[in-house]
Amino acid sequence: MSSEPEAPRTPRPAGAWPNAAGVVALAAMVAAQIVTGLRPQDPRLTTAVVVLLAVGALAFAAAAYTPRRAAGAFTAAVAAGYAAEWIGTRTGLPFGDYRYTDVLWPRPGGVPLIVALAWGGMGLAAHAVARRVAPRGRMAPILAGALALTAWDLFLDPQMLGLGLWVWAEPGPYRGVPLTNFAGWLLVSFLVMALLDRITGRPAADRPVTGAEAAGTTGLVALYTVMALMETVGFAVVFRPPDPFVAAAGGLAMGAFALLAWGCAWRR
Repeated sequence: MSSEPEAPRTPRPAGAWPNAAGVVALAAMVAAQIVTGLRPQDPRLTTAVVVLLAVGALAFAAAAYTPRRAAGAFTAAVAAGYAAEWIGTRTGLPFGDYRYTDVLWPRPGGVPLIVALAWGGMGLAAHAVARRVAPRGRMAPILAGALALTAWDLFLDPQMLGLGLWVWAEPGPYRGVPLTNFAGWLLVSFLVMALLDRITGRPAADRPVTGAEAAGTTGLVALYTVMALMETVGFAVVFRPPDPFVAAAGGLAMGAFALLAWGCAWRR
C-alpha cells in the first residue's frame, strides 16, 4: 500500500449535455432576434433575446469550465454589471448621466434585471473570444475581452435608445450616445473580464483542451459571432430606418474579434 499522497484532482467539465443545451438556446436566440427585427417595438422580444443569450452562454461555459465555475463566473459578471449600472444611474459614473425608462421590468433598485443578465451572458462570450485571441499573459486576455465586450455596445446603445429603454441627459455624437459611455463600458468590462479570468481559471499547459470542453469554448465564440452577424444585418437592412453607419462600426469591431478568434482556433 503506497503512502504517497494522492495528486489533487482537477475539476472537469460536465460533459456533452451543456453543449446541447447551449445549441438549443443559441438557435432559439437567433429565432427571437429574427422576430425582433420584424416587431422591434415589443420589449418582450428584447427580453427574450437577452434571456436566451444568458442561458446559452451559461450552458456553453458549463461545458468549457465546470458547472460550478460557470455559475460563479456568470453570477460575478451579473453582479458587477448590476453594481456599475446602479452606481451609474445615481452618480453619472462611469458611463455618463442617463436613466432607465419604465419599459423594462423588473427593475430592482431602478436597474432592469435584464440589463445585468446581458452583462453576464455577453461577458462570458467575450471572455471566450479573448482566450482564443490572446491566450498567454496575464493582462492581454483581460484587455482583449474588455475591448470585445465594449465593441458590442456599438450596436447595443443605439438600438436600445431607439426602443426608448433608456435616455441620456445630454445626447452624444455617436447616434445620441456620449463618448463617456464607451469609456465607462471599457472600464467595467475590464473589471468583468478580470473576475471571469480569476473564477474560470486556465487549463494546465500540459493538458490539451479537447472534447466537450473545447466545444463549450467554441460555442461561446459562436454565440459572440452570431450576435455580431445578427446585429450587423439588423442595422444594415432590417431595422426601419436602416443605419449603415452603426452596422459598419459595430460589424467591423465585433467582426474583427470574431474573425481573430476563429482564425486562432483553425491554426491550432
